[in-house]
Amino acid sequence: MDPAAQEEAGGVDAVRTAVRSRLRGTVIDIAPVFGFTLTFALTHRLGIALTLAFTAGAGAFVHRLVRKEPVGRALAILGLVCVQGALAARTGQATSFFLPHLVLHCAMAVAAPVLILLGWPPLGVLVGLLTGERTAWRRCAVRRRAFARGSLVLFTGNVLMLTVQLPLFLSGQAVALGSVDVFGPLVVALGALLGWRVYLRALGGHRCDGDLPADADAGADTDLSADTDLSTGPARPADQVRPAGPARPADPVRPGDPTHLTHPKHPTHPASPMERTVR
Repeated sequence: MDPAAQEEAGGVDAVRTAVRSRLRGTVIDIAPVFGFTLTFALTHRLGIALTLAFTAGAGAFVHRLVRKEPVGRALAILGLVCVQGALAARTGQATSFFLPHLVLHCAMAVAAPVLILLGWPPLGVLVGLLTGERTAWRRCAVRRRAFARGSLVLFTGNVLMLTVQLPLFLSGQAVALGSVDVFGPLVVALGALLGWRVYLRALGGHRCDGDLPADADAGADTDLSADTDLSTGPARPADQVRPAGPARPADPVRPGDPTHLTHPKHPTHPASPMERTVR
């Protein structure tokens, strides 16, 4: 197997491992939402539901620290639970607990088409972060188009979540909204997995080592035209071009030489009357 194929296979394995890890971590991420929804459905008391949600969020934070997982993600989940609880406590509405998730889904649904049109499909950005290649995939037009198709799957998942969640939020159905919101991380993870499969299918058997950018190609063409003339060979440097010597004077024309009359530089003219007389 060539190095390019080995590198791409390693990227595929990295993405699959990351998606599977995300699916396993989803159970921990939805613990605060699940606890809040279940408690509110049983007691209809916002204070008790918020207390259980904070407890579940703190437990998830400690669990990630014990497993030595990235602290940033654990803090992000705990901070999100705190924001949700603060919104619900301030408004006194249980549906406000799910408002940050709605805003996140709306932002993703709006940003995805714009990023795809700009040549930055979200799936490509996500895969670049997971595999460590960053934005190198953007130099290949085939991969950009394949990532754009895969990103449409993520966009479709966000739109489906919004079409279900927004009516429930506007009608104040907190329990139903929480039941749907529990599946939000699962929908995102599943959308990423399906989008990755669409990307692989669209990519087909294409292999690329990374195309040069357009400006590099233009620079190479400019240098080639400046240094080499394909028709006459390499151009000679200026210091090697010998200046032309002084022009040699024409040979003097002797009066008795009849050849001067037929020389190319001396065109033949009709003979004058005097010349005809002498002859």
